[in-house]
Amino acid sequence: MLQTSLHPMLNVAIKAARAAGALINRASLDLEALRINTKSPNDFVTEVDHACEGVIIETLLGAYPDHGILAEESGRTHGNKNSDYVWIIDPLDGTTNFIHGFPVYCVSIALAFRGKIEQAVVYDPTRNDLFYATKGRGAFLNDKRLRVSKRTRMSDALIGTGFPFRRGDNFKRYVKMFEEVMQQCAGLRRPGAAALDLCYVAAGYYDAFFETGLQPWDVAAGSLIVSEAGGLIGNFTGEADYLHQREVLAGNPKIYAQLVSILAPYTRVIKEEDLAAPAAPAVAAEAPAAAAPVAKKRAPVRIKKDETGLDSPI
Repeated sequence: MLQTSLHPMLNVAIKAARAAGALINRASLDLEALRINTKSPNDFVTEVDHACEGVIIETLLGAYPDHGILAEESGRTHGNKNSDYVWIIDPLDGTTNFIHGFPVYCVSIALAFRGKIEQAVVYDPTRNDLFYATKGRGAFLNDKRLRVSKRTRMSDALIGTGFPFRRGDNFKRYVKMFEEVMQQCAGLRRPGAAALDLCYVAAGYYDAFFETGLQPWDVAAGSLIVSEAGGLIGNFTGEADYLHQREVLAGNPKIYAQLVSILAPYTRVIKEEDLAAPAAPAVAAEAPAAAAPVAKKRAPVRIKKDETGLDSPI
């Protein structure tokens, strides 16, 4: 890989991702010494997550002190909250895998300019695999150009997914999706790191990927890598509004289209009546949109932008 040929901002992101990867690899040699905290049931954070996030933010703001930051562990507390440039960071995607010694986890860094992702890096430190993309310049794994798969039939497709695991997730809804997809494809896989899953779609290892309950830092970098590899990414209804909708579908164009027809009934895209309604308990909030009685069917609407320039998360 010729670093001089890459966009300067992408080079800084790669430097930050490799620095975080080095911390992860060192910590993986002695997992018994890790201090682990629980953010919520089945949702863990370690001292490695915090250390990696710290070195990433230090590297990025060292090069671009006027940029904004949206990070998994520290939110928007760092950087310029009014900047058009916002770095979206997941310092260790796949923390549960990491603390068990299961070698599927990564560092994910994306740069959004006025809400659009323009630079992306996903680094797998266990394999020294560097996925990266600049908008309009293609996607790469190390020095190899990436293209999505060419499979056209669902019966031949290998599809990645992610199981719901947080309290309040609607497991029954997911089981119905799982059942429908499983019966129509060649196989389903769930390694447990969404950023890598999206990169595997870009590389053609998967023909598609879908998951619910994701945050912007889980999908921001992978989304650009998929699209620059010729894939499609959106929500379950096939629209481009996915970053803050807590659902994502990605794939090669043929398999993506077929999955939209399967998953659309399970969409959680925010609708006007949802915005007007009072807040509901977490369990009820995850129920299928079709289950809620509404007086009139209305088209999905985008959420208003917040001070970062990104759509506000729900």
